[in-house]
Amino acid sequence: MKAPAMGEVVGLRVFVDGPNGGNPVPLVRHAAGMSAQDMQAVASRYGHESAFVFASDTPEADWALRFFVPRHEMEMCGHATVGALWALRAWGEWTAPTARVQTRSGLVDALWDAARQQVWVSQPLVEQSVLAPALAARVRDVLDPHQRAHWHGAVVNARTSRTKTLARVGSVAELDALVPSLEQIESCCAAADSTGLYPYALAAPQDGAPAVAARQFPRASGYPEDAATGIAAAALWGHLASTGAVPLGTPDQAATTTVLQGVAMGCPSAIALRARFGADGRPVGCWLGGRVVWSAL
Repeated sequence: MKAPAMGEVVGLRVFVDGPNGGNPVPLVRHAAGMSAQDMQAVASRYGHESAFVFASDTPEADWALRFFVPRHEMEMCGHATVGALWALRAWGEWTAPTARVQTRSGLVDALWDAARQQVWVSQPLVEQSVLAPALAARVRDVLDPHQRAHWHGAVVNARTSRTKTLARVGSVAELDALVPSLEQIESCCAAADSTGLYPYALAAPQDGAPAVAARQFPRASGYPEDAATGIAAAALWGHLASTGAVPLGTPDQAATTTVLQGVAMGCPSAIALRARFGADGRPVGCWLGGRVVWSAL
């Protein structure tokens, strides 16, 4: 596919795991000269997180990326980063094994996986804290106002690039059956100092590897639910890895965990995550990736 013209918007779906799967990304390859208002207008027009590629203003990065949802700019967007880099590879503009992009949350490293024809992007070590019991109860009540689900463990705020509130449900069926009080999501996230509620449940293994099912209800993005959320999945993976619930593997063979999302929306998505190791062999965060396809807008 030929690289688009200045200001042209092309469509992708990222983390695809079946028909209508993945999270849509309107992408502008040549965004030079676009104002913040111009970029937000693109996101508002299409109703999805949108990515904009600029020349980097630092020699440490190959490109700069900016991200907008219908209501505001985002410092980092995992699926849009994966999608933008996949498109740059498809257009023949990224040919090296690695890349680095500049975002408003910092530099993000990327690897090209030739075997899978997929991109892996980096996230740092997770930061996390347990919510107080009263606030945890409020989160559960907002997610499950009819109190039909069984909840396990503490409710946790976890962060790699943005803070997500994690709450474990007893089963995948209970997770898919949640009907949250959507009108209370924003105020609940504000009380928790979080950018989204991310209920999850342990799932059956995928191709012999651990899997977790999740749903994302964003705080104030302009839509009620996300089909696939890389940053939330990274925070969840970091939390689970810190408790030993998912394996790390070794620097020579990192173990992959799959986060399944979007099923309840009819948009099946799969986010692959694995440990990222430093030179001393210790984990320094994670890599996240998944399947990308071109898509009509």
